[in-house]
Amino acid sequence: MNTENTQPAAFVLGIEIYETSRTMRRHFDRRARAMGFTQGQWRVLWKLNSNAGISQVGLADLLDMQPISLTRVLDRMETAGLIERRPDPNDRRAVQLFLTPEAGPILVVLRKIAEEVRATATKDISPEQQAHVIGLLRHMRANFDGVSAEPEPVSTQTFNL
Repeated sequence: MNTENTQPAAFVLGIEIYETSRTMRRHFDRRARAMGFTQGQWRVLWKLNSNAGISQVGLADLLDMQPISLTRVLDRMETAGLIERRPDPNDRRAVQLFLTPEAGPILVVLRKIAEEVRATATKDISPEQQAHVIGLLRHMRANFDGVSAEPEPVSTQTFNL
Protein backbone atom coordinates (compact mmCIF):
# COMPACT_ATOMS: atom_id res chain seq x y z
CA MET A 1 0.00 0.00 0.00
CA ASN A 2 1.46 3.38 -1.01
CA THR A 3 0.73 5.86 1.77
CA GLU A 4 3.36 8.40 0.72
CA ASN A 5 0.79 10.66 -0.93
CA THR A 6 -1.31 10.75 2.25
CA GLN A 7 1.59 11.49 4.61
CA PRO A 8 2.20 15.02 5.95
CA ALA A 9 4.78 16.96 3.91
CA ALA A 10 7.16 17.14 6.88
CA PHE A 11 7.20 13.34 7.10
CA VAL A 12 7.83 12.94 3.38
CA LEU A 13 10.55 15.61 3.52
CA GLY A 14 12.37 13.71 6.27
CA ILE A 15 12.18 10.46 4.34
CA GLU A 16 13.41 12.13 1.13
CA ILE A 17 16.37 13.74 2.92
CA TYR A 18 17.28 10.41 4.49
CA GLU A 19 16.91 8.41 1.28
CA THR A 20 18.84 10.94 -0.82
CA SER A 21 21.68 10.97 1.69
CA ARG A 22 21.72 7.17 1.84
CA THR A 23 21.74 6.87 -1.95
CA MET A 24 24.61 9.33 -2.35
CA ARG A 25 26.59 7.62 0.42
CA ARG A 26 26.03 4.19 -1.19
CA HIS A 27 27.29 5.43 -4.57
CA PHE A 28 30.33 7.04 -2.94
CA ASP A 29 30.97 3.93 -0.86
CA ARG A 30 30.82 1.63 -3.88
CA ARG A 31 33.47 3.73 -5.64
CA ALA A 32 35.69 4.00 -2.54
CA ARG A 33 35.38 0.24 -1.95
CA ALA A 34 36.72 -0.34 -5.46
CA MET A 35 39.86 1.51 -4.28
CA GLY A 36 40.11 -0.78 -1.24
CA PHE A 37 38.58 1.54 1.36
CA THR A 38 35.80 0.60 3.72
CA GLN A 39 33.17 3.16 4.63
CA GLY A 40 34.74 3.51 8.07
CA GLN A 41 38.16 4.21 6.59
CA TRP A 42 37.11 6.83 4.05
CA ARG A 43 34.91 8.54 6.63
CA VAL A 44 37.89 8.71 9.04
CA LEU A 45 40.10 10.21 6.31
CA TRP A 46 37.39 12.71 5.42
CA LYS A 47 36.80 13.86 9.02
CA LEU A 48 40.48 13.91 9.99
CA ASN A 49 41.23 16.08 7.00
CA SER A 50 39.24 18.91 8.60
CA ASN A 51 39.73 17.96 12.27
CA ALA A 52 43.47 17.40 12.69
CA GLY A 53 44.45 16.72 16.28
CA ILE A 54 41.03 15.49 17.37
CA SER A 55 40.87 12.80 20.05
CA GLN A 56 39.64 9.29 19.32
CA VAL A 57 36.58 9.95 21.48
CA GLY A 58 35.85 13.18 19.61
CA LEU A 59 36.25 11.47 16.24
CA ALA A 60 33.99 8.59 17.28
CA ASP A 61 31.36 11.15 18.24
CA LEU A 62 31.68 13.00 14.91
CA LEU A 63 31.34 9.74 12.99
CA ASP A 64 28.55 8.31 15.17
CA MET A 65 30.71 5.23 15.68
CA GLN A 66 31.32 3.14 18.76
CA PRO A 67 34.84 3.89 20.11
CA ILE A 68 35.85 0.21 19.96
CA SER A 69 34.86 -0.02 16.28
CA LEU A 70 36.76 3.17 15.52
CA THR A 71 39.84 1.87 17.32
CA ARG A 72 39.97 -1.15 15.01
CA VAL A 73 39.69 1.10 11.92
CA LEU A 74 42.39 3.43 13.26
CA ASP A 75 44.70 0.50 14.03
CA ARG A 76 44.51 -0.68 10.40
CA MET A 77 44.98 2.83 9.06
CA GLU A 78 47.95 3.47 11.32
CA THR A 79 49.55 0.20 10.16
CA ALA A 80 48.98 1.34 6.56
CA GLY A 81 50.76 4.62 7.35
CA LEU A 82 47.74 6.85 6.72
CA ILE A 83 47.21 8.22 10.20
CA GLU A 84 49.38 9.01 13.16
CA ARG A 85 48.52 8.95 16.85
CA ARG A 86 50.37 11.52 18.94
CA PRO A 87 50.24 12.01 22.70
CA ASP A 88 47.86 14.78 23.75
CA PRO A 89 49.98 17.43 25.49
CA ASN A 90 47.05 18.26 27.80
CA ASP A 91 45.99 14.72 28.73
CA ARG A 92 48.53 11.94 29.23
CA ARG A 93 45.83 9.29 28.76
CA ALA A 94 44.63 10.59 25.39
CA VAL A 95 46.05 10.72 21.89
CA GLN A 96 45.46 13.13 19.06
CA LEU A 97 44.90 11.92 15.51
CA PHE A 98 46.58 13.30 12.39
CA LEU A 99 46.73 12.32 8.74
CA THR A 100 50.14 11.49 7.33
CA PRO A 101 51.41 12.84 4.00
CA GLU A 102 50.60 9.41 2.49
CA ALA A 103 46.89 10.19 2.95
CA GLY A 104 47.10 13.24 0.65
CA PRO A 105 46.85 11.46 -2.71
CA ILE A 106 43.99 9.31 -1.39
CA LEU A 107 42.06 12.42 -0.35
CA VAL A 108 42.51 13.82 -3.85
CA VAL A 109 40.87 10.71 -5.31
CA LEU A 110 38.12 10.72 -2.67
CA ARG A 111 37.36 14.38 -3.49
CA LYS A 112 37.10 13.45 -7.17
CA ILE A 113 34.66 10.66 -6.34
CA ALA A 114 32.64 13.04 -4.15
CA GLU A 115 32.48 15.58 -6.96
CA GLU A 116 31.29 12.93 -9.43
CA VAL A 117 28.60 11.74 -7.02
CA ARG A 118 27.50 15.33 -6.36
CA ALA A 119 27.40 16.03 -10.11
CA THR A 120 25.18 13.00 -10.66
CA ALA A 121 22.86 14.02 -7.82
CA THR A 122 22.56 17.63 -9.01
CA LYS A 123 22.25 16.94 -12.73
CA ASP A 124 19.75 19.37 -14.28
CA ILE A 125 19.53 21.39 -11.04
CA SER A 126 20.73 24.98 -11.46
CA PRO A 127 23.42 26.45 -9.19
CA GLU A 128 20.77 28.81 -7.82
CA GLN A 129 18.47 25.92 -6.95
CA GLN A 130 21.36 24.05 -5.34
CA ALA A 131 22.26 27.11 -3.25
CA HIS A 132 18.61 27.45 -2.20
CA VAL A 133 18.39 23.80 -1.10
CA ILE A 134 21.67 24.09 0.81
CA GLY A 135 20.38 27.19 2.58
CA LEU A 136 17.12 25.46 3.50
CA LEU A 137 18.90 22.36 4.82
CA ARG A 138 21.29 24.49 6.91
CA HIS A 139 18.33 26.39 8.29
CA MET A 140 16.57 23.14 9.15
CA ARG A 141 19.68 21.84 10.92
CA ALA A 142 20.08 25.13 12.81
CA ASN A 143 16.51 24.77 14.08
CA PHE A 144 17.83 21.94 16.25
CA ASP A 145 20.45 24.12 17.97
CA GLY A 146 19.52 24.22 21.63
CA VAL A 147 16.88 21.50 21.29
CA SER A 148 17.42 18.59 23.65
CA ALA A 149 18.60 15.39 22.00
CA GLU A 150 16.51 13.46 24.52
CA PRO A 151 12.99 13.23 23.13
CA GLU A 152 9.97 13.65 25.28
CA PRO A 153 7.67 10.65 25.00
CA VAL A 154 4.86 11.13 22.52
CA SER A 155 2.81 8.62 24.46
CA THR A 156 3.04 6.61 27.64
CA GLN A 157 2.62 3.44 25.57
CA THR A 158 5.77 1.32 25.25
CA PHE A 159 6.54 -1.24 22.60
CA ASN A 160 8.45 -4.45 23.15
CA LEU A 161 9.85 -5.39 19.79
